[in-house]
Amino acid sequence: MTGKTPHIISVVGRTDSGKTTFIVKLVEELKKRGYRVATIKHSVERLETDQPGKDTWRHARAGADTVLLVSGCRVAMFKKYRTEPGLDDIAASFLEDADIVITEGFKKEMKPKIEVVGKGAGADLLCSREELLAVVGETENDLDVPVFGADDAEGVADLLEKIYL
Repeated sequence: MTGKTPHIISVVGRTDSGKTTFIVKLVEELKKRGYRVATIKHSVERLETDQPGKDTWRHARAGADTVLLVSGCRVAMFKKYRTEPGLDDIAASFLEDADIVITEGFKKEMKPKIEVVGKGAGADLLCSREELLAVVGETENDLDVPVFGADDAEGVADLLEKIYL
């Protein structure tokens, strides 16, 4: 798939609904099936390159627009943008070797969404029917989308394979 933007699926839900736990299960299942998986976590907190006083922190504080930290087989990169980049821009720039990108958050991006519903969440969903690919967890809504149990990463992986992979 090199050179193309990978499929992007956003996993959304309210705070403490189980999004991260489900994403971990889904990534493990997709990796078992041989796919190249990337994840992106959206954070409202300001990211710093490193701890104050460390070399990479000093590089960023000096004005470097991009700071990379390389250690063994891992690379961490912090890049400054004038405005928050969109998912397509991020995927095209950094994740072209992935088959699929699973995001946590990014509720406002127009991407297919899997909404994770925690226990006792009630009937109100964050997503509109048009953007909703599936629901994970118990819901009181009568939806025209698949609903999976909180532990059913295999079922969601089957759905993603059928539609995108």
